[in-house]
Amino acid sequence: MAAISMRLPVARKAVGPSAPRGGEKHLVAPGDTITTDTGYMRGHGTYVDEEKLIASVAGAVERVNKLVCVRALKTRYNGEVGDIVVGRITEVQQKRWKVETNSRLDSVLLLSSMNLPGGELRRRSAEDELAMRDYLQEGDLISAEVQSVFSDGAVSLHTRSLKYGKLGQGVLVQVSPSLVKRQKTHFHDLPCGASVILGNNGFIWIYPTPEQKDEEAGGFTTNLEPVPLSDREVISRLRNCVVALVTQKLMLFDTSILYCYEASLPHQIKDILKPEVMEEIVLETRQRLLDLEG
Repeated sequence: MAAISMRLPVARKAVGPSAPRGGEKHLVAPGDTITTDTGYMRGHGTYVDEEKLIASVAGAVERVNKLVCVRALKTRYNGEVGDIVVGRITEVQQKRWKVETNSRLDSVLLLSSMNLPGGELRRRSAEDELAMRDYLQEGDLISAEVQSVFSDGAVSLHTRSLKYGKLGQGVLVQVSPSLVKRQKTHFHDLPCGASVILGNNGFIWIYPTPEQKDEEAGGFTTNLEPVPLSDREVISRLRNCVVALVTQKLMLFDTSILYCYEASLPHQIKDILKPEVMEEIVLETRQRLLDLEG
């Protein structure tokens, strides 16, 4: 018989708000009046009715000078030029791939916007078009950068750097894009022995840190060697830590993930997802982050 885990009810600790220093965020629900001042400009997530600025989505109010907008707490990904994304190939078309990136419309990766295997630079020929499925096929995961955003909100990607390209062995975690903190770099080799790609689109890729960077491959050969058990355990622990942080609505960046990983070490990997353990390790992570800011 399989072992059954039973938990007795326990009194939950009161978790303090994780608002940034300088005051709590102004949260609104759809239909809430944000301001009656007519001097403000209407931004995303708002509309004007009877000279009142009203929220059309649930989220946090953000003000930039006279512009007021509401950033939705849970939303699809809205691409911005320069964003790092992790996506899945859904269709191979003529001279382009369709990519699922957690946005309202499928993204596009043009054949001319990617490195050829080996990194060679030349015009794309008819032979390259015929070999497109050899480079990337349906179901493959890739990391890429947003090159441009079309007028309808669809995103055009490029992989013209050797750090982008096809992803090999690892674990994909899907979270809300609003929980991924914007940073200078979204590729992190963590000291615990694994690496993460924090996609701005809410796709988090956790994989074993490669021993050497394969610069000759052009980002299109994947290492299919068996991953050691120790690496798989580290990846599984990191995955559960990311899920715990997301459940407690804590922002995802390299420091928060690492602190959460260190706080989870006294517990078994499968126990991290228990509600009381999740609260405990995220509370410790939040406290360390506040100490760091202080």
